[in-house]
Amino acid sequence: MGQERGGAVAVGRPTAKGTPLNFGDGAAFRLKSGRELARALLVLRLCAFPRLVRHAGTILATSRKILGSRLWGGLLRATFYGQFVGGETPAEVTAAAGRLRAVGLRPMLAVPTEEDVGQEKDGEEWYEANRGAALDCVGLAAATGPHPMMQLKVTALMSARLCETVSRRLAEPEPELTLERVTAVMGGEDAAFPCLTPEENRHLGVSLRRLDDVAGVRRGGAWPRCPGRGPHPPIGAVGNGGRDVFFLAQHAATRGVRVLVDAEQSYVNPALSLATLALMARHNRASPWVWNTYQAYLQDGKRRLAGDAEAARRRGVCFGVKLVRGAYLELERRRAREGGIPEPVHPDLDATHRSYGECLELALGLAARDGEGVGVMVATHNEVSVLHATQRMEELGIPRQGGGVCFGQLLGMCDHVSLALGEAGYIVYKSVPYGGAEATLPYLARRAQENQGVLQAARRERRLLARELRRRLLRRP
Repeated sequence: MGQERGGAVAVGRPTAKGTPLNFGDGAAFRLKSGRELARALLVLRLCAFPRLVRHAGTILATSRKILGSRLWGGLLRATFYGQFVGGETPAEVTAAAGRLRAVGLRPMLAVPTEEDVGQEKDGEEWYEANRGAALDCVGLAAATGPHPMMQLKVTALMSARLCETVSRRLAEPEPELTLERVTAVMGGEDAAFPCLTPEENRHLGVSLRRLDDVAGVRRGGAWPRCPGRGPHPPIGAVGNGGRDVFFLAQHAATRGVRVLVDAEQSYVNPALSLATLALMARHNRASPWVWNTYQAYLQDGKRRLAGDAEAARRRGVCFGVKLVRGAYLELERRRAREGGIPEPVHPDLDATHRSYGECLELALGLAARDGEGVGVMVATHNEVSVLHATQRMEELGIPRQGGGVCFGQLLGMCDHVSLALGEAGYIVYKSVPYGGAEATLPYLARRAQENQGVLQAARRERRLLARELRRRLLRRP
């Protein structure tokens, strides 16, 4: 949801039959506690300083050394961590989800773990541990209330280096790694692709089954604790690569957790999309349980979205789309500059905005055509994009509830947009990362840098927060 700035929009205009959508009156902030208002105002004012955001990682790490873990953790929880993270324990995450639902929003849980090329781990232990964390996330999401969602990072379960290799192989004429063959490997067949080494084939097979386990169990909550077995049996411990997932997922109809697979860097995305389409082929027969993420800041974003939608249609499976602008802008440009290759991203912000609008038009058109067979999340903090989406929903006849379209923003950001959408009857999810303060430190720093344009331009939100605090202090109606 990065690389965007909130623009001024006309407010108080009806966007569909029902409550008008209004980002400017701040009435939705009456749903927040005074403590939440004060913390949000403090954090957003601090985030308005570019240098603070740019060097967030260094500042957080240095302050921890100076203050010590206990004091540093307490200050972080009272400010940035408390604003942008759902908590560390299941009880804290459940409480955060409850607070969101109390104001008409829905939680979308996320374990902020991923890997980049050059950060590979030896063996399978780290990836297996992440599989356990992802399965825990499924169970936790299922317990947060109806219509749960969770986010999943492929590179938490599969080597980023292998993802890069697979992505390169997919660019070759007549690639061996077809959707049908990858889907078969995900279902238990051996991976034996001549274009990969024996070790790469082994890791690919294990990783695809890891992904499938998370997507498969997503309908039944969490692995039950059977006698003599821990909560997360290792791949290969029970016949056919752990394929008793569906035996254990007996409550599919009542505990559905939709899995939204995140996009990452452009040089691994083709492999990520291939794996996600294979998950769709296995699990999206009746409903879009698995969704893919498309980044509008990439020059091939619309083409990839259209191509994947057509691939899903040909195979008769439901299709899920989370549409973002993109979160790795500086990394993509630096890598292109250092490698002497063309930049994969659009040249400027205006081009990215146009691309987002075109991708949004395509995705909403799919939702209008196929109804609940297509799921769309308009994941943006940009007020212009949000308002445009609501207007197009009305014009295309897509209802606010039950039409397959929802909105998404990060926890702690653009709450005036999220709350106004919720009050107007739209479905809104807040991305809720969780984990310990130290574990989420890299996430907090990167999220701040990705969204520094939004944070620095959040004048309206800061003004509305300050106005609501003054109203309460002066006891005005």
